[in-house]
Amino acid sequence: MDSGSLWLYRCYYSKWCQRALSVTIFVILALAFVETPSSFTRTADVRYRARPWEPPCGLTEGVEALCLLLFLVDVSVKGYLVGRAQFQENLWLLAYLVVLAVSLVDWTVSVSLACQEPLRIRRLLRPFFLLQNSSMMKKTLKCIRWSLPEMASVGLLLTIHLGLFTVLGMLLFTMGEKDEKQDKERLAYFRSLPEALTSLLVLLTTANNPDVMTPAYSKNRAYAIFFILFTLIGSLFLMNLLTAIVYNQFRGYLMKSLQTSLLRRRLGTLAAFQVLNSMAGPAGAASSDTVGVKPQDVLQVLQRARLGSSHKRALMEKVRSHDGSLLLARDFQKLFDEVDKSVIKEHPPRPQYRTPLLHTAQVLCSHRYFDYLGNLVALGNLVSISVFLVLDEDLLPGARNDFVLGVLNYVFLLYYLLELLLKVFALGLRGYLSYPSNMFDGIFTILLLVLQISALAVSRLPQAGRKPEVLGLLSLWDLTRLVNMLIVFRFLRVIPRVKPMAVVASTILSLVQNLRAFGGILVVVYYVFAVIGISLFRGAVVAPGNSSLVPANVSAPCGSFEQLEYWANNFDDFAAALITLWNVMVVNNWQVFLDAYRRYSGPWSKVYFVLWWLVSSVIWVNLFLALLLENFLHKWDPRGHEQPLAGMQEAPYQMSVELLFRDVLEEPREEELLDRLRQHPHLRLRR
Repeated sequence: MDSGSLWLYRCYYSKWCQRALSVTIFVILALAFVETPSSFTRTADVRYRARPWEPPCGLTEGVEALCLLLFLVDVSVKGYLVGRAQFQENLWLLAYLVVLAVSLVDWTVSVSLACQEPLRIRRLLRPFFLLQNSSMMKKTLKCIRWSLPEMASVGLLLTIHLGLFTVLGMLLFTMGEKDEKQDKERLAYFRSLPEALTSLLVLLTTANNPDVMTPAYSKNRAYAIFFILFTLIGSLFLMNLLTAIVYNQFRGYLMKSLQTSLLRRRLGTLAAFQVLNSMAGPAGAASSDTVGVKPQDVLQVLQRARLGSSHKRALMEKVRSHDGSLLLARDFQKLFDEVDKSVIKEHPPRPQYRTPLLHTAQVLCSHRYFDYLGNLVALGNLVSISVFLVLDEDLLPGARNDFVLGVLNYVFLLYYLLELLLKVFALGLRGYLSYPSNMFDGIFTILLLVLQISALAVSRLPQAGRKPEVLGLLSLWDLTRLVNMLIVFRFLRVIPRVKPMAVVASTILSLVQNLRAFGGILVVVYYVFAVIGISLFRGAVVAPGNSSLVPANVSAPCGSFEQLEYWANNFDDFAAALITLWNVMVVNNWQVFLDAYRRYSGPWSKVYFVLWWLVSSVIWVNLFLALLLENFLHKWDPRGHEQPLAGMQEAPYQMSVELLFRDVLEEPREEELLDRLRQHPHLRLRR
């Protein structure tokens, strides 16, 4: 590789270029909120929604054209760096080129038709730009693809289970139609074969339980056996079996993927060792057991390497610890294992006070019991707010007397300020800010102080018998509500102080950090289904009185879309479509959506919602559970925790998702690595 290509490689994979590419992907995905139909309305409710602002033709198209041009530059640079032969073999890069070509053609058609085309194909293709930019998302897609055969077997069992019980239900609840209760069950849930299948599919998610069973059960206890057997077999056995299969496939495939990733990293490390070894002079040999690398050569490379300061400092200290002796291949590999570890920086040293009184005060204010006292005071503040909420629950805001609660809030605020100042005194300003929990406390305390000063400026000190003002930009009522809300949030400070809760919270935080690939997959499926939903159901839900299909609220059946006033759950714009899909994914009352869109758009609308349930609730949620289980199993296993970085013995170690399976991964043999390096087209090793 020539120096120009190496410079281009470093420039392309630099932090700023990758951030610019991420911003471009974000912008082109966010265009869906601005494009027609625009989401710029205060509410999505069809009864109250005003006419949205629509961008002029050419505005969003111009932004999109700029993004597509940047993507064209991106694929060109990638093609140049990997070479023509590898570019032709890489399906992702070829698909990247095809998606760009289709998007540019569709963009040209859109502009030529003055933005009046009925369908924009390129909207469905935009999530691909997010997929191709993440290797972990590609691995997740492969994991899903590998899981599909096993999932299909359970899906076939579920289909047979649904079909058999649907036929049994049709036969069971169409016998003796003169019976009023039986007839009610038939008319409500088993009127026809598609409706019976839908009712039992919803029962599989327990969303309509026990509604679907109640009419028949009210007539005869024995009918409950039918529904209990269906729920036991379908929900408790088959659905949980599906979760187990997804978890097993996820673990197996991801472990295989990480094994390949470990092999690549070991190859890269050994290649770097061989290159540094060859630069030492002609005395080297091919055996990495007898030839080493000079520490000063490694230090020169580390000086120019793009690493975090803590990692670079730890690596350089470890190299200097060899005291000039050569680094063998194993030592070189162990050296770069430190890069896998992430650390929390050490806290700055505390101030030194010579006066015994100040030193004693410093010890007391930095003791854990001082934190316990603060937690107890925060709990008391929260309890006082809860008590007054219960006492005033039947009073209107203008009739409430918040004198006592206002005085208590001022007292608690004074304690919070005193606690903040004492901790700064004990730990120093830098030491205080080095603790995330202290920063959390400090920010909320300052916000509370600002709001209380604003309340003083508006209404002065609390007075007995004075009712709060409920109108105005800075009304006393609004300020009081904001203060109480901040106090409630500030109570979250107790989480890191309680060890079991801290472990759970840290696991959740690490899970969020490692969820980018899974979150990206969810963004992709949400985006695609939202765009398809807008194309299929835009304008299907209309305001009451504007269509003969929409009954008045007083005449709507109990539990229907109209009676529950679900008017904001529609596909009239992108933001509303996302919220509707979320509500269906939760599967609570999703039978209401199935029934409403069947009436408004036709029976085939059920296919769309069932597919969405399969993709979101069955596949993605089970993948999320698999990752959650792995994080918790590792967090609660003391054998999974490594040592901290060299030179940072007191810093706690945090493991990333790539290292969850490190204890079961197999280290590649050195002979295998050397054979692969000798076959590399751009690396020449001496025999």
